[in-house]
Amino acid sequence: MIRYFAWKILSSSELDHKSIFIVSGTREEHANYIKEKLQQLFEKNFPFLNLESRYTELWLKKTWIKVFPTKNIKDIRGYFETSFIFVDESDYLDESIQDELIHAISPYEEKSNCKIILCSTPNRPDGLMQRIENDPNSKYYKLKLDYTYGLDKIYDRQFIEKKKLEPEFEREYNLKYLGKIGNVFNPLQIDQSIKLGNELNDIPISNYNFHSVGVDFGFSSSKTARGMTEHLKTDEGEDKIIVRFSEEYDKANPQTIVDICYSLYRKHWNTLFYVDGANRGAVNLMKVAFDESLNWDTKDVSPEIMKIIPVNFTTEHKQMLSHLQSHLHVMINKNYLAIPKQFDKLITSLRTAYAREYNLDKEQTSYDDLLDALRLSLKGYQIE
Repeated sequence: MIRYFAWKILSSSELDHKSIFIVSGTREEHANYIKEKLQQLFEKNFPFLNLESRYTELWLKKTWIKVFPTKNIKDIRGYFETSFIFVDESDYLDESIQDELIHAISPYEEKSNCKIILCSTPNRPDGLMQRIENDPNSKYYKLKLDYTYGLDKIYDRQFIEKKKLEPEFEREYNLKYLGKIGNVFNPLQIDQSIKLGNELNDIPISNYNFHSVGVDFGFSSSKTARGMTEHLKTDEGEDKIIVRFSEEYDKANPQTIVDICYSLYRKHWNTLFYVDGANRGAVNLMKVAFDESLNWDTKDVSPEIMKIIPVNFTTEHKQMLSHLQSHLHVMINKNYLAIPKQFDKLITSLRTAYAREYNLDKEQTSYDDLLDALRLSLKGYQIE
């Protein structure tokens, strides 16, 4: 883009007495680096050219170019005669900065007929770039450039074939919103679960098998998620646990979720429901539907006498994350866990799961509600 801006400035007088703003990096040192890269475009052919510049600013012909680090994004307000605003890696800005950025730059479109360019490698699902992409009323023209546009130009085919073996390939080169690779699960273990899931996916759900459903009721803006697993016994007598569904609901009425769960129970009676106990009202709605006592405590619940099992996520959070990691390790090593490929959001959640001292980082983990539902569902199994 800096080459394009330089050409645009020098090829005509269209940008005379105008300004161009570039937003890149979090610190002024990086902003200065971008400014210096622009200056260096002219050093080879014009070694004695002296461009007027300051630390993060540069005058090229009659156009003022300023680079803003994201920490100073509020300073972008209040200017006039701005022709371009270019934001690099916009999908990786903190959510609070993204919101402030959009509010700060949007007025320039009307104020000075400014062209706003947001450019980024895809990050997590439901991030800034995917929201813009999915918005039918978005004012942005969407231009998608995957690796195929660069084959035999900037990318060697042999290089690309090697990169395809890396878990980051689909995000870095093929425009997939996958988020950052997490630190909780080994990608090879997840791939093994997907392979097993595809092999077992054609086996129909049996009413006689045990089913465990995790229900994570959302609060305010968060989503509600359900996940069901089923215990299978193969023809060879092997134990398997397969994901049967993994779904999320945006701003769902809790009673609607209760009705869905009860319909599921009537269809598959051998089912337990593990529910986040933090939302006591939602748990009580479930218990009313299943004709269970409302006088409950998470310390005294028992699957022997209950179908609705409240789980104290707050106190068991670290224990459950450790529990899930050890469960997955055992399940995968013993070829237990099966996740059919159609549950792509759950798979993305596992791939991006990131923890800090056994606390799940939900800002970095994509589809964290689905992961919570899986964690709850796995409470129904004792794996040795």
